[in-house]
Amino acid sequence: MLTPDLNLQYRTPMKSSFPFLPVIIYCCCIILISLPVSAATRFVSPAGNNSNSGNSWAEAWQTLQYAADQVTAGDSVWVADGNYIGFDLRTTGTAVDPIVFIASASNCVIDTDNPVTTDGINIENADYIEVNGFRVIDQPRNGIRLVNAHFCIVRNTYCDNNFERGIFTGFTDDILIEYNECLNSIDEHGIYVSNSSDRSILRYNICHHNNRGGIQINADGSQGGDGISTDPQIYGNIIYENGLAGGAAINLDGVQGAFIYNNLLYQNHATGIALFQQDGAEPSYNGIIVHNTIINASDARWCILAVNGSSGAQVFNNILINQHPWRGSIALDADAVPGFDSDYNIVVNALSNDGDGQSMTLAEWQAFGYDANSMLADPLGDIFISPGTGDFHLKNDAQALNSGSAASSFGVSEDIEGITRPQGPEHDIGAYEAESSLAIDEEEVVDTKLPHQKGILINQSAIIWSRDLYGTLSLFSMDGKRIDHWDISQSGQYALSSLIPGIYVATVHTSGGRQWSKVFVYAGN
Repeated sequence: MLTPDLNLQYRTPMKSSFPFLPVIIYCCCIILISLPVSAATRFVSPAGNNSNSGNSWAEAWQTLQYAADQVTAGDSVWVADGNYIGFDLRTTGTAVDPIVFIASASNCVIDTDNPVTTDGINIENADYIEVNGFRVIDQPRNGIRLVNAHFCIVRNTYCDNNFERGIFTGFTDDILIEYNECLNSIDEHGIYVSNSSDRSILRYNICHHNNRGGIQINADGSQGGDGISTDPQIYGNIIYENGLAGGAAINLDGVQGAFIYNNLLYQNHATGIALFQQDGAEPSYNGIIVHNTIINASDARWCILAVNGSSGAQVFNNILINQHPWRGSIALDADAVPGFDSDYNIVVNALSNDGDGQSMTLAEWQAFGYDANSMLADPLGDIFISPGTGDFHLKNDAQALNSGSAASSFGVSEDIEGITRPQGPEHDIGAYEAESSLAIDEEEVVDTKLPHQKGILINQSAIIWSRDLYGTLSLFSMDGKRIDHWDISQSGQYALSSLIPGIYVATVHTSGGRQWSKVFVYAGN
């Protein structure tokens, strides 16, 4: 039997607005929990030895590279806290049997590059790989690199002070990058997806204080492939204090059909969201930009910029406030105008359909048929709870409340924190939906002393809930990242087979707070 390491530390990312659960829940409960060992589960510890079997903590291997050389499809490698040399992995998993490298706690540090490349973790010519929970710092090139690696996952990592980028990928179709914090990249970006990578999902990441972009997708037509990245989804990210050397907070070159929503971008020093063509084979056509909050620094460029023929952008329900003296909310060049549309935004009185160097008022902009229902921004302090400290939740009387449009939301029915839209008669503008204080009346809240426990069953294969409950049932990982959530007014169930083995928390929230929670172990199939 495997007993988890009890010396866990939990890190709350800087200025994060994600709903982390209190540490005390985990510390009190996991003492009584143990995990079974299977033939496909391996262990690495600084106290181990590569001559061991690797089948338990007592028989743990010592180095990550040795583990990477031994694994086969279906193996999971649990890594104890400590400092490690990185690893290079070129063994592929499969859709049924992925390979998983997962930190067992919160201080598993890779601070020396791997023996093969100058990256902390290098995944190459290998599909269906998951990297989970590592802290990768001070690398000569990238913290984590994946190349010619499809259907891979990078989640819950912390990539700090790496020279080129925190996370870099090339030729990586269907990659999922979520719940990572990428900061202080010395030369370039926090997260960089390159080389004709299609259907990327980048969600719930925090990227800050990187020299160039926060998130960059570059299709790189000069590097082979078709030079186009199609249909990425970029949502739920918090991106701030990037771009002193240029590069947008979300920078898209040759990226088509991007769906960009529920992101918070603030105090970035270049563009907020840029759609363009530089090295991509074609322009960044048909970007959908909805329900974002973008507050540019005083030395920044435009909140949204579409140039080089990047036509067809749809810009709705966004807060677009620029603190630059004359640059403003939206700028298009003439080649980006065809098919463009925008409305229900909060903007400043500077917009352009003739390139970066021109500006017109909102009234002049509206004469071209744009933003008929948009409004000029009130002062930041009248809209947000505490913009000076990075809290961009809406005030109860903010102009953004109920001023958006569900019909123009492109199906976005939740906000950056999973709150259902709308809470009032109409969608709120921006990344955050203000929770209604009238969602549940006071008598209902008083009557909810753990009724949910009787209607929720967690077994070894599923979470199952009966009908006639109310509130939101959420599933959190061990370090407080929300994996999924459901409205429980109707009966339903969630299969645990999509999870990796580990410790999880199910919790029910209503507007009155947390009503019930349960820690459980999923041991795998």
